Amino acid sequence: MPKLYEYLGLIILFYSHEHEPIHVHCKFQGKESKAELIFINGKFIEVRITNVPGKEPLDSQNIKKFRKLVEVYRDDIVRKWIDFFVYNKAIESERITKKL
Repeated sequence: MPKLYEYLGLIILFYSHEHEPIHVHCKFQGKESKAELIFINGKFIEVRITNVPGKEPLDSQNIKKFRKLVEVYRDDIVRKWIDFFVYNKAIESERITKKL
């Protein structure tokens, strides 16, 4: 379960055995939501925030922070997805201290 980022208390990560579409999970104080990166014909369309079955979703304030991080770091998330799931490379976690 590689952790990608820490941001304002949010933990953004991949689970080890994931599936497409490219997505990341966000955990905060026992709550969890997922952000899917939606591409059509190679063109980015949207960030889609969804609930994780069996988990209480993030509150609206943290969903807003999560969405902003995914929008800003979208290309990096795609690169890390490919590195981890295609090339089996280790992922270095980043702590983001500047508000986005």
